[in-house]
Amino acid sequence: MAPENGSFVNEFILMGLTDRPDLQIPLFFLFLVMYVVTALGNLGLLTLIGLNKHLHTPMYFFLFNLSFIDLNYPSVFTPKMLMSFISKKNVISYRGCMIQLYFYGFFVVSECYVLTSMAYDRYVAICNPLLYNTVMSPRVCCNLMLGSYIMAFSSATAHTGGILRLTFCDANTINHYFCDILPVMQLSCSSTYVSELEVYIVVGINIIVPTVTILLSYLFILSNIFKISSTEGRSKAFSTCSSHVIAVSVFFGSAAFMYLKPSSAWSMDEGKISSVFYTIVVPLMNPLIYSFRNKDVKLALIQSLRKR
Repeated sequence: MAPENGSFVNEFILMGLTDRPDLQIPLFFLFLVMYVVTALGNLGLLTLIGLNKHLHTPMYFFLFNLSFIDLNYPSVFTPKMLMSFISKKNVISYRGCMIQLYFYGFFVVSECYVLTSMAYDRYVAICNPLLYNTVMSPRVCCNLMLGSYIMAFSSATAHTGGILRLTFCDANTINHYFCDILPVMQLSCSSTYVSELEVYIVVGINIIVPTVTILLSYLFILSNIFKISSTEGRSKAFSTCSSHVIAVSVFFGSAAFMYLKPSSAWSMDEGKISSVFYTIVVPLMNPLIYSFRNKDVKLALIQSLRKR
């Protein structure tokens, strides 16, 4: 018996992404490669920003934190996901499931608010360049990041607490590749009304508030881009903004599809596919979109290679 909530379930079985035998090995190698590329890309970016003083600016301060999150975020569930492709029975303990759920919630909410801080940083840089150093002071940047992690801690604690209050009797097979909130909640033999309400409120806040803030920031940015007289300058600004907006849209759109759909229209198979985008694809895209297309990062990489 699990002492945490009086449940009869001591362990859960993770079904994985698919049960088709012909897809297990190809998917194993696909997600292994994606995980390695994600880890190397974000670790490389962390190293570059840390070693090059000319990258010690507000923009790269947020990128550093985003890379730190994207390095740890997939590591919470990818190893167990890979296990599901090559093992007949992928088991995770009750305690391990709660730990995985907590850190998943922490990193995903952190990413929401770091992306929001980055959009605000770009808004100030483009719309109020003369006030940039004053508005985006080191103290303001640190407070934005502290606020991001406080929101992440509070949300992860609320989600995990909502699951811990539930009772699990006989069903222990999670129709997912990690211990996500909704699939775990489905297995409860007690009322989930309060936990579901908590999920809708907390997830709603963490999706709607950042999304509205990011959209407003980029609307103001776009209005300023139209004022740029140089065609080349407008093209460059559009290219940068469009790639950022695509990454943000994939992240928040897929998360909203997973968590904010009515329960009557909710399908776990659709949810698993949707979650792949915000848990695996976005951490892979971020180093490419936010950094490796950036001239400052390329220059830092060349200088670091020359020193070696």
